[in-house]
Amino acid sequence: MWLRYGGNDKVGAVPLVFAAIAGAVVLVVLIVAYRRHRVAASIAVLNSANAQLERDRGYRERFTAAAAQVGDEKAAIQLAGVRAMAELADAWPERRQTCVDALCAHLRRLNSPDAGLDAAPGDQPKSGSTRDVRRAVIKIIAAHLRLSAKVSWRSLDFDFTGAVFDGGDFSHAGFSGGEISFSGAKFNCGKVSFAGAEFSGSRVSFDGAEFSGSQVSLGRARFAGGKVSFSGARFAGGEVSFADAEFSGSEVSFDGAEFSGSQVSFAGARFSGGEVNYRGARFSGGQVSFGSAGLSGGEVSFSGARFSGGQVSFGLAGLSDGQLSFNDAEFSGAQIDFHSARFSGAQVSFILARFSGGVVSFVLSKFSAGQASFNGAKFSGSLVDFGSTRFSGGLVDFFGAEFSGGQVSFDGARFTTQVSFLLAKFSGGEVDFSKVADWSPQPQFDGDGRRPAGVRLPGGSNGTGVSEGPSSAGS
Repeated sequence: MWLRYGGNDKVGAVPLVFAAIAGAVVLVVLIVAYRRHRVAASIAVLNSANAQLERDRGYRERFTAAAAQVGDEKAAIQLAGVRAMAELADAWPERRQTCVDALCAHLRRLNSPDAGLDAAPGDQPKSGSTRDVRRAVIKIIAAHLRLSAKVSWRSLDFDFTGAVFDGGDFSHAGFSGGEISFSGAKFNCGKVSFAGAEFSGSRVSFDGAEFSGSQVSLGRARFAGGKVSFSGARFAGGEVSFADAEFSGSEVSFDGAEFSGSQVSFAGARFSGGEVNYRGARFSGGQVSFGSAGLSGGEVSFSGARFSGGQVSFGLAGLSDGQLSFNDAEFSGAQIDFHSARFSGAQVSFILARFSGGVVSFVLSKFSAGQASFNGAKFSGSLVDFGSTRFSGGLVDFFGAEFSGGQVSFDGARFTTQVSFLLAKFSGGEVDFSKVADWSPQPQFDGDGRRPAGVRLPGGSNGTGVSEGPSSAGS
């Protein structure tokens, strides 16, 4: 019995031994396979790295060759280099910005007087011209900024500082997230279009740019988020149009800009939720129009601006729930027109503004449910015309204003809200209410109920409309 059972145990142990051996073999096979996989993967990574290095070596060689062509003296060779650099930018995403930087750098170098179509025959290059190269660079960049581009450059940085633009089509281009510089650029002839372009989240600078003879269009352009600056730009000639442009949530600055001869149009533009500044801007000539522009929820500031010549129009503009500020502005010679403008729920401020010359017209404008403030303003020589203006709801305030010259006219105006002249000073000039159409709540003056000198009222006591005696209208 013992021998039988022992035999059975030995017989049963054999399968276990084979199973253990098989398991060990499988384990060895798995280890070998894993190591082979690791080796193969390492080899693949190494091969990929070597291939990438080889491609990079090829890209670098192409970059060097293209850069050499771009720097050649002959325009035809430059053109070949520009196209080669653009093709390389499309093929080499890791160094795309570097290639674009090279194109922009070349464009900046092409700002010497053009030896192209208008040059004397002996001065013209044998093949092509500076203008041809310049426009080729602009055309290539613009094409890559449109939605139709096979390879997009929309999020890249572009440095056009000091470049000359005597033509170019950036219509429907998109600038999103990068930094774009047109600082000091010169737009002195030709047509340059940014019509329908979109600036979203980018920082775009036209600081110190010169617009002296070209036609530049930003009509229907969209500024959504980001910052766009025209600080210190000079508009001395030509035409610049922002007609029907949309400013929503952006910060747009024309601080210190000079408008001395251009025709600049913001007709039909829409300002919503953002901030547009013309602080310290100078208007000494030309025409600037905000006709039919709309402001809702944003802020447009002309604080500290100087209007000494030219024409600035806000005719038919509509402002609702926004802020329009001319605080500390000076009107010494320009014609400012708010004809038929609508101010509903908006805050319009001329605090400490100075009216020493020129004409400011609010004829047929409507102020309703908002606030118009002329606190501390000084009227010493301008004609300020509120003819047929309607004041209904809200507050119109000339608190502490000073009238020492010029004329402020309310002919045909209608007052269904209180207009305050409390603490205003009248030492000259004329404030004329003699032909108002309706003033159910009469204007409120300071003092003992006597009308200030120089204030003309309807049906005055001396028959001319000039007040001479006590009146209850100010109580």
